[in-house]
Amino acid sequence: MKYVLITGSSGLVGSESSIFFHNKNFKVLGIDNDKRSYFFGKEASTKKMSDMLKKKLSNFKHFNIDIRSKKNLEKVFKKYNKKISCIIHAAAQPSHDWAVKEPLTDFTINANGTLNLLNLTKKYCSNSVFIYVSTNKVYGDLPNFLPLSEKKTRFEIKPKHKFKNGIDETMSIDNSIHSLFGVSKLSADLMVQEYGKNLNLKTGIFRLGCITGENHAGAELHGFLNYLFKATKYNKKYKIFGYKGKQVRDNIHAIDLVNCFWNFYLKPRYGEVYNIGGGRQNSCSMIEAIELIEKKTKKKLNFKYQNQNRTGDHIWYITNNKKFKKHFPKWKIKYSLENIIEKMNSN
Repeated sequence: MKYVLITGSSGLVGSESSIFFHNKNFKVLGIDNDKRSYFFGKEASTKKMSDMLKKKLSNFKHFNIDIRSKKNLEKVFKKYNKKISCIIHAAAQPSHDWAVKEPLTDFTINANGTLNLLNLTKKYCSNSVFIYVSTNKVYGDLPNFLPLSEKKTRFEIKPKHKFKNGIDETMSIDNSIHSLFGVSKLSADLMVQEYGKNLNLKTGIFRLGCITGENHAGAELHGFLNYLFKATKYNKKYKIFGYKGKQVRDNIHAIDLVNCFWNFYLKPRYGEVYNIGGGRQNSCSMIEAIELIEKKTKKKLNFKYQNQNRTGDHIWYITNNKKFKKHFPKWKIKYSLENIIEKMNSN
């Protein structure tokens, strides 16, 4: 049997990857130390998911390892070495708000942890496919300088603009405010590219927007759609940060994302970058999302509006998946925005 090593294996992307690859007859090496509960509190803990994976997946092995510890990571790589045919690196400090609290923690996890994994991949299983979960925050606040106009429920780009169908990989990563989180993720993003293009590892960099799903442990500082849904359904107070609640995001279900990984694994490239998201059809503003969720749950959201937006936050971000679809024409999005909210409601 082939092995897949998945960091952040109990998080949203990691757990869906674990289940998916397990169902493809892989042995799964899951690395997760529930750092999420440290970042966002008890309600964001991934322990429940970790326990479920250990219980239900017969070929899943869990390692409680911090990716900053090269020594502990190396024990796993050394033991399984060339049996590892794929690495999915989904572990991260995922919030640009939280990064301001502890910049050193943020950078060492996101950047140094990634470098540890790349070095060990090169040393022990250089023929494996390395998939890195990056973020659209590598573009900083440049999307905010696009020609946007304010509509009734959302901001929207000019219809004849080259990004009308979403932002593609040609957007610059320079000369913008990234947030400290954006910088740490971009550092790792570039390193994964270099190990692909310069050192010949099969690496894929997936720059993601809002990944979501019913299994997301959404928190106030991370996991927009899932946390918004929980706040509405369970009557929690919710804060909207700036832009009149008209900021736009596209949302992709984690299962659709993992299908991207599978396609890339089957036909990998070297240091390739992809913008991946729900696209225009799965986009919504905060106001529009609230309306959809209130309609589905038949409950009203208890929210407070804060005029100050988050540093480096995007006013409008829709992903253009064209490049990935060109390289992997069989891939398509299966979960619509309504499907996603329906699954959250029935979970």
